[in-house]
Amino acid sequence: MTGTRPRARGSMLRNALTAALLGLAACGPEDAAQAAEAAMADDGLVASLDTIPGTVWTERDWAVLTEKIRWADERGLDTLSWGDAMAALGRTFVGTTYIPGTLEAPGDEHVVVNLRELDCVTFIENVWALLRFHRDEGVAALDDPAAARDAYEAHLRAIRYRDGRLEGYPSRLHYFSDWLWNHEDRGHLRLVAGELGGAADPEPIDFMSTHPDAYRQLANPDFLEAVRTREAELTERGPRVYLPQESVAQAESGVRDGDIIAATSTVAGLDVAHTGIALWQDGRLHLLHAPLVGRSVEISEVPLADRIQGIRGQDGIMVARLEDAG
Repeated sequence: MTGTRPRARGSMLRNALTAALLGLAACGPEDAAQAAEAAMADDGLVASLDTIPGTVWTERDWAVLTEKIRWADERGLDTLSWGDAMAALGRTFVGTTYIPGTLEAPGDEHVVVNLRELDCVTFIENVWALLRFHRDEGVAALDDPAAARDAYEAHLRAIRYRDGRLEGYPSRLHYFSDWLWNHEDRGHLRLVAGELGGAADPEPIDFMSTHPDAYRQLANPDFLEAVRTREAELTERGPRVYLPQESVAQAESGVRDGDIIAATSTVAGLDVAHTGIALWQDGRLHLLHAPLVGRSVEISEVPLADRIQGIRGQDGIMVARLEDAG
């Protein structure tokens, strides 16, 4: 590991606050206000009329799960490495609607299931959860829909919350570096940017606690204090290791299909601006992701190294590799 990250370049506060207002501590800062309003107007009412009574599911969510699990089974994805399986199943989501703030449901914190619409983090979480379901429960589990839905929610809970325990809003892994570190601690993945010549990012994490008005849940002083405490722990654990944007092209040969990519943020107090799945195509490394631009899951038109260079507010990548035993 070499080098140290330079100081953040400007506050970009307007875009960062837009992301925060949408509850996207890890998927901003991209100016999503108009896209969010349109997507919610288009899809929110329809989804509310398509629920399975007594659950957080819609019929369409269940249909997507059964389709993906049967597809994974037909192609033997459980025999592939986690990375190859992530890349293969992730591709099947190309064209799925992007919508920001998918986890910001009303009421108390609960496991949100939405396979119809994805943001950049829930795209990764749902692909991984589907693969875990396929390997642990198998296609036969679909014969008992209620039990299958419970099992899938358990996989999402294990992925989305610190140590797999849902204990209110602060237990959600809001910062993506926290998400990565927690899963590394649990033996699910390995951070590999350091092996590829990464640099240190020692900057503190405090975006949520310094912008509490952007998060409705942080009106609860206990939640705000819990988030502030966790931010201090993350800052103390640092520095985070990332590949600076000018190093991505040279290091990309060390990145594999299905690695998890986290584009680092230049916004003060914010660790990650965007996430996706690494995908090799035509001899170059691309990003399979759910971006605001285009409003659907896509494979980046340009290689990842060029994409990072061309986006203001992103200055490098963290790279994580799912462990086959995880």
